[in-house]
Amino acid sequence: MIIRIPQLTDLDSLPRFDGLALDRIFTPSTPAEFSQAVDDILDFAQIGFDTESKPTFKVGEISSGPHLIQFATSERAYLFRVGTPDCAEAAKRVLETDRVLKVGFGLASDRSRLRTRLEIELRHSVDLGSALRYHGKKGQVGLRGAVAALLGAGIGKSRSVSTSNWANKKLTEAQQRYAANDAYAALMVFLALDAQSQASLMDRTTSASGKQR
Repeated sequence: MIIRIPQLTDLDSLPRFDGLALDRIFTPSTPAEFSQAVDDILDFAQIGFDTESKPTFKVGEISSGPHLIQFATSERAYLFRVGTPDCAEAAKRVLETDRVLKVGFGLASDRSRLRTRLEIELRHSVDLGSALRYHGKKGQVGLRGAVAALLGAGIGKSRSVSTSNWANKKLTEAQQRYAANDAYAALMVFLALDAQSQASLMDRTTSASGKQR
């Protein structure tokens, strides 16, 4: 299914996207915190989803990511640091359930890395980048363009943050906000669609095999 949206060109003139503040961003580090985070996430029908990986700069270098898995509800975001005890098990509970729709942009690489490194299969998901198109154009729509068209806001994409070390044990405040609001913005884009479009996308969610149903 393809959903057509307008293309806004002067993105810098738009008001800033109202993302989640730091006090709404949580990074579980203990079994109890991961369990509580999963319980909170599973209370929602749809969540935003994304991953971050430490960038590679050398030719032929293979990414060891994902190093961070982000989930966002309409109320808060959760940053799961891969390698933390209980992280993989908690992420698997969320990503493999059919109870919660996972929405994001460019999910093909996330799916591959999750499967290869963590043996997690992404189920019941919608790649908004594949579903959205600008009027009269064929190319996929990115998060920044979708936020502009559907939310009337501009979302910053700092290159210095996006290419920072996501494998660090302690993330900076800028990293936390960037990672959390990538997932949160994807959810807000989905929720901004009309009810018919949402229902149609949910009917064509992607299974673990990568095929639509």
